[in-house]
Amino acid sequence: MDLQTSLKRNALFAAVLSSFLGPFTASSVTVALPRIGSDLAMDAISLSWVATAYLLSAAAFLVPVGRASDIYGRKKVFLWGLALSNVSSAVAAFSTSGTTLIFWRIIQGMGSSMIFGTGVTIVASVYPASERGRALGIVLTSVYVGLSAGPFIGGVLTDYLGWRFLFFTNVAIGVLVLAVTLWKIKQEWAEAKGEKFDVIGSVLYVAAFTSAMYGLATLPSTRGFSFLIGGLAGLFLFGLWELKVEHPVLQIRLFMNNRAFLYSNLATLINYSATFAITFLMSLYLQYIKKLSPQAAGLILVSQPSIQALLSSFAGKMSDRHEPRIVASMGMISLVIALMLFGFLSERTNTYLIVLNLAFLGFGFALFVSPNTNAIMSSVDKKFFGVASGTMSTMRVIGQTLSMGIVMFVFMLFMGRIQITREHYGEFLQSTRVTFFIFAFLSFLGIFASLARGKIHKRTGNGL
Repeated sequence: MDLQTSLKRNALFAAVLSSFLGPFTASSVTVALPRIGSDLAMDAISLSWVATAYLLSAAAFLVPVGRASDIYGRKKVFLWGLALSNVSSAVAAFSTSGTTLIFWRIIQGMGSSMIFGTGVTIVASVYPASERGRALGIVLTSVYVGLSAGPFIGGVLTDYLGWRFLFFTNVAIGVLVLAVTLWKIKQEWAEAKGEKFDVIGSVLYVAAFTSAMYGLATLPSTRGFSFLIGGLAGLFLFGLWELKVEHPVLQIRLFMNNRAFLYSNLATLINYSATFAITFLMSLYLQYIKKLSPQAAGLILVSQPSIQALLSSFAGKMSDRHEPRIVASMGMISLVIALMLFGFLSERTNTYLIVLNLAFLGFGFALFVSPNTNAIMSSVDKKFFGVASGTMSTMRVIGQTLSMGIVMFVFMLFMGRIQITREHYGEFLQSTRVTFFIFAFLSFLGIFASLARGKIHKRTGNGL
């Protein structure tokens, strides 16, 4: 085996393990939320923050971390992220209150932001454009394997050992990824080495983004509007600063002059805004309304990511041969149909129909995500892979945060700050149905964003 082939395999192996870690943690914790809420006396809104705080923190740091990896080394940032994630996960397992758990989820999100983008970036750095779609498809398959294993393993651990063991499992996987990376990956990638890191822009971005997303998640309160307006103003100032600084943390011109990059990231944002909270809602629905155990609910939820895992590599190969916008748009159309069907959920909805619709959602996800990722990474020069991957991951996590924000907003309108008990099941079901119709409408808009990106094949990377 030549050195380049060995490097590609080792980089892919490390990226696969790290890409498994985050989704596994998120999906396993989601299925345990009702038990966490009971043990720590948390209402529906507070439970939402267990997921949202992690996402908000990860999203806030993704762009600065992506730029730092281009300058200081992608493997170095990757390793530090693994270390921070492992430590915060271990401490989170000992949380004695909802506030403490949410705090350590924030720290865990910071570590995850250093893992999210760099794994994909390393793979994109070592694979040529003709093989990149397949490689990214394999990486994304591991994401869905993590999503598949999370609900089942999370349900089993929660039933027999308690939800705290979910975080210990995360530590065990993280330590394995850390060891494999140190042992197998010797090369470093830093195409922007020597350029100055934009500290002012990074601080402005993190503060403004956090303010805007926190404000969105706490609407319709007056405090929520204040934080949202302040955050949006800060992001506007950030954009002006980035256009004038010599080495910006985010290449604004990538959006201004690169149509494929712009619309592919917009499609990512819309897709995750419309889909991320599905697992959260269905986990609550299956355990509260259908009276299933965490283990049984996890088994049902596995049907969606299992189909994604089976088809993602195939979808990636399709995007190497055919235009990613066509394949991805077919996936978005499938999502619209599935989300509309979930808009009619009731107490009497047949469980088999739920499994079939979750599998159909997985089919739509698989057709969208791999081709869309391929389109983003193929639309820029290698020098900007870290920024491109960080931006894509940011759009994903912003979308995930928006998705949870929509759920929290609808819950606040229909339920308020109450625990989900039998007398409030009607309000919960109404909230769930309204949310799914909102998600279906967002996915419908995403079809047009996906189609608008233009052709990717025969396009040379565009640095600006």
